[in-house]
Amino acid sequence: MTSAAAESDVLRICRDLIRIDTSNYGPGVEGPGEREAAEYVVGQLQEVGLEPELFESEKGRANVVVRIPGEDTERGALVVHGHLDVVPAEAADWTHDPFAADLADGCVWGRGAIDMKDMDAMILATVRDFARRSVKPSRDLVVAFFADEEAGGVLGSHWAVDNRPELFDGATEAISEVGGYSVTVPAASGGDQRAYLLQTAEKGIRWLRLTAHGRAGHGSVPNDENAIVRLAQAITCIDAHVWPRQYIASVRALLDGLSTTTGITYADDDNAALLSTIGGARGFVEGTLANTSNVTMLAAGYKQNVIPQTASVNVDCRFLPGHEDELMGVIEELAGEHVTVETLHRDIALDAPFETHLVERMKSALRAEDPGCEVLPYCLSGGTDNKALKELGVTGYGFAPLRLPADLDFAPMFHGIDERVPVESLEFGQRVLARFLTDC
Repeated sequence: MTSAAAESDVLRICRDLIRIDTSNYGPGVEGPGEREAAEYVVGQLQEVGLEPELFESEKGRANVVVRIPGEDTERGALVVHGHLDVVPAEAADWTHDPFAADLADGCVWGRGAIDMKDMDAMILATVRDFARRSVKPSRDLVVAFFADEEAGGVLGSHWAVDNRPELFDGATEAISEVGGYSVTVPAASGGDQRAYLLQTAEKGIRWLRLTAHGRAGHGSVPNDENAIVRLAQAITCIDAHVWPRQYIASVRALLDGLSTTTGITYADDDNAALLSTIGGARGFVEGTLANTSNVTMLAAGYKQNVIPQTASVNVDCRFLPGHEDELMGVIEELAGEHVTVETLHRDIALDAPFETHLVERMKSALRAEDPGCEVLPYCLSGGTDNKALKELGVTGYGFAPLRLPADLDFAPMFHGIDERVPVESLEFGQRVLARFLTDC
């Protein structure tokens, strides 16, 4: 299914990509290395005879797409995609320089090691190996590397979908990040059981700005229409609100599967014992039990002795599939009559079926490399570029396969400090991906 050269390639490429600082500082700021990383990808693809296209949405915000013909060109194409940007990192906080790609303790360390230059490397190593050995995938592949995912994909996947939709002609399904990684749980029959969490759903996004309005005035004069006070009241109400638990199908299937495997029962209002078995992945799962709202940024005032007319706060809201209107209604009620609610960025929720041919092929590829493992669906509390592709009718899954050590606190490393991926996990992922793409 793969070759020794591909396993060697995946480590080299992952380290090369980490060393290119592609930090995304948000709208209006050209990333320091997105164009450089895209050119690196182009070079790796051209080296084996492929003909990728590089295009920019804005200066420096570069995307790369290449189509690889498959055995059955009549079937819908599969989009295999990653993003090249990363969130920023402060070197002083890290054990190893976040852009040095050090090898230590059996791991590659650096920003992007799991989000998601590991998967980028798996994709590149696999398609390079296929090209060198003249291996055709079972169907057409549209291989894409996007910019700007860490800022909502506006200049990456969304721009590509809006401006270059022909690149994805005939595509019906897609795979990308934050799924296919393992957790090790206690088995009801004794010992441990490895289970891979395959991402089939994603929460939607509403990034909001709440602006409180009041009466400007002198700081020495009593004011019962203080915008800052009104904003503080809104923040307090939003923070105190307990969002009700709502179990969508993918979450229910995950919890039921874990319960069967571990023998630990759960109730809708008490699943703590069950979730304690999945280690760091618990945070991802807990984020999918309800809608959420978190205050992230504040802005108010311009002088010590001036009561401002307005004050604002940014709130990161995530909604479960089918629950967007409910979330917005609650936020507007909690904000109160003196606060306006503005949407800065919105993206859809996703919910894909688990009982499909594509998922069966994912399961087969995992079990070929890890016999006896379980594969369970789950919902991601964050978002991926699959949201943009859904606008073209493409059904997306999270499948970046990694067999992880039981004691590695994996999920908290997303956007965290000391991000790293075990070399063995990286090589495992490449082998699984190669199996999958030959039979997808």
